[in-house]
Amino acid sequence: MNTTSHSSRTTRLALVACVMAMTSLLVLAIARADSSPVPSNAQVSSYGGGWECVRGFRKEADSCVAITIPANGFLDFVGRGWECNRGYRKDRTACVAITVPQNAYLDNSTFGQGWRCNRGFREASGACAPIIVPANAYPVDSSYDRGWECDRGYRLDVGACVAVKVPANGYLGRAGDSWHCDRGFVKRGDACPAVEVPVNAYLDVKGNDWDCERGYARRDSSCVALVVPVNGFIDYSGNDWRCASGFRRQGGACIPQ
Repeated sequence: MNTTSHSSRTTRLALVACVMAMTSLLVLAIARADSSPVPSNAQVSSYGGGWECVRGFRKEADSCVAITIPANGFLDFVGRGWECNRGYRKDRTACVAITVPQNAYLDNSTFGQGWRCNRGFREASGACAPIIVPANAYPVDSSYDRGWECDRGYRLDVGACVAVKVPANGYLGRAGDSWHCDRGFVKRGDACPAVEVPVNAYLDVKGNDWDCERGYARRDSSCVALVVPVNGFIDYSGNDWRCASGFRRQGGACIPQ
């Protein structure tokens, strides 16, 4: 029998025996952990071996101690802590009443843990001060900003609402605090003069400028006819020309490449 082969088999048998022994010890340890007594106010864990405290108690060492809920508090959803009732806030181990100033109310968006000012008032140094709405304005539901907005046709100017002066051939913008020119007119300063469309041109898509017709190019304030050389053609834009395949542009001509 080969000595090397015999030694290798002996080593493998020793390793198997070692693994089996370690497994046995692990199983025994788990069994002992599972067999540990379940303390009062606890139950066998639903997620495996061991135990867990019932609702209203928390684990402390090998026992379950009751959760102390202060006045105006209640157990949280999980049952391992507490929260304060509406109108109270947590302060270490107590629930302290929230002081709601005059002209304010408990804020539902914070589950009653804070307050907001009534409509027509805004927060100022922990109180609710009345909002003074100027002429040509209206109050808005905002406790922290200005508390009002200008009417349509007016704009904000140093705490007041001044009328938007719309010139002839103009109109109020969507927001109502600015103006734009009608189609065919262009904004220049505080007026809307007509767009001067030259010969062989037309109003552009926006209506406040012009483009040249096909076959013409813009030169200052007019449209001049394109001079297309031999072996050239008007391009896609219609306002310039290109050379045909096999030719290249040089000056005003198309020469062979």
